[in-house]
Amino acid sequence: MTAETLQLARQPGDRTPLEMFDRAVAVLGDRPLIYSFDKPIAARRVAELVDALAVGLGELGVCRGDRVALHLQNDPQFMIAMLAAWRLGAIAVPCSPMLRDRELAKQLIDSTATTLITLEQLYRGVGTAATEMAGCVKHILRTDPMLWAGGASSAASDDLVSIAERHLGTTCPRLAIDPDDVAVLTYTSGTTGPAKGAMNTHANIAHASLIYRDCLSVAPTDTILGIAPLYHVTGLSGHIGLAIAAGAPLVLAHRFDPSTTCKLIERHRTTVAIAAITAYIAIANDGAAQRHDLSSMRAAYSGGAPIPPAAVSDISARTGLEIRPVYGLTETTGPTHLCPPGRSAPVHNDTGALSVGIAVPELAVRIVDDAGEPLTAGAIGEVALRGPQVVPGYWHQPEETKAAFPGGELRTGDIGIVDDDGWLYLVDRRKDLIIASGFKVWPREVEDVLYEHEAVREAAVIGVPDSYRGETVWAYVSLKSGCQAEAAELVAHCRTKLAAHKYPRVVQILDELPKTQSGKILRRELRNVANSSQP
Repeated sequence: MTAETLQLARQPGDRTPLEMFDRAVAVLGDRPLIYSFDKPIAARRVAELVDALAVGLGELGVCRGDRVALHLQNDPQFMIAMLAAWRLGAIAVPCSPMLRDRELAKQLIDSTATTLITLEQLYRGVGTAATEMAGCVKHILRTDPMLWAGGASSAASDDLVSIAERHLGTTCPRLAIDPDDVAVLTYTSGTTGPAKGAMNTHANIAHASLIYRDCLSVAPTDTILGIAPLYHVTGLSGHIGLAIAAGAPLVLAHRFDPSTTCKLIERHRTTVAIAAITAYIAIANDGAAQRHDLSSMRAAYSGGAPIPPAAVSDISARTGLEIRPVYGLTETTGPTHLCPPGRSAPVHNDTGALSVGIAVPELAVRIVDDAGEPLTAGAIGEVALRGPQVVPGYWHQPEETKAAFPGGELRTGDIGIVDDDGWLYLVDRRKDLIIASGFKVWPREVEDVLYEHEAVREAAVIGVPDSYRGETVWAYVSLKSGCQAEAAELVAHCRTKLAAHKYPRVVQILDELPKTQSGKILRRELRNVANSSQP
């Protein structure tokens, strides 16, 4: 696959995800579109609930352009609520279930969401305080996360399913949805700064979903394992979007759990998954991977962060899963590069980086210098992207939009190399560069070496202010279950493999590294820990 050799198989009904959904329902009928754990939900039933909920939301006053916040886990209600909002021309605002009340309030205020659809537990935990702080939410719909997995819905009048059931059999009028209308405000994970609302359009989502469908050859005979969080852009286009674009069922299990995931792979013979590398590492470290048959998984992809080559080898040896990389950002609504099925991503000779793939169709890629000027093949610079999946900007942030999207081209902030064959290698994030004694140190290179140690499960490297060196290299690691290692041992391991200015002077061992729910390690939090421990 290259951008030149593969063309997306577009059809007239591929302009928006709603058009794709209607086609999938017509094709699947009473066959499952969703599995909630073991419980199948037929495509026709999903469509009935979507229409009924849309009618109920309309009666509450939700209309075109309104923002509907989704504070949910990986449950069928998420997909149903988002599609219902789109039926009305409203904009969905997925909010991480990990947010605390102040964080949730900030997203509600920024989006001026008028409606919040949430889990009962989340509402009791943080939703009540968040909505009071925000002051803009007029309607709150709650729901039971285990409804389709053997639980029971509340009888309260503001329960999501109760509202939908009152309108079953009613068809919501079909509004004309412009592909360039904003469909979702997807808030960036905020690993390097405050979260911003990327304006993912209907056309963005449709295009990203087609990329996954056609580049991974996903068909109705496949079954998609939905382990990335649905509030994240991977869940948006790689789970929900892919399911409706391909007419393939999506398996949901509320929250990621490695043991449950292995059971569901065997139970449903799932074939396709896209998740953070940390999820696959968790599966490899769980004994269930050896107790269940995972052989049905023909396409296991990982994105969100560059993958250490040693982690790929370790996961394959312990689970049989061959992890292939995929690269994309919140601002690209999904993948811009991936490793084609049946191929293995190469490792860059000079940097040791595992390639994140080759460009998907209809994408223009440049490697540019600090002034935005293009660099030659093989040179290191910032990755700049232009294509149908790139969002038009950030919600109500014109200055941030202007800086990140000059001329409509996304400046990713990722530093990379494109070789003569079109493979992209990510060196690191520009903001994470460490300058130690005047020398550049890319954290990913040090992390890759740490992953080569047999005891290391996860690793993150940061720069810490140092009066002598300017910055010094610190590392944080967690260890595999049953393995032991001392900090001095890990320092010595790196010292034998890295130049003097690169190896970590300090290694701290933690039970778990801080992460976003999508699995990205939060270096920002580790910097706060390091700075607070400095004399």
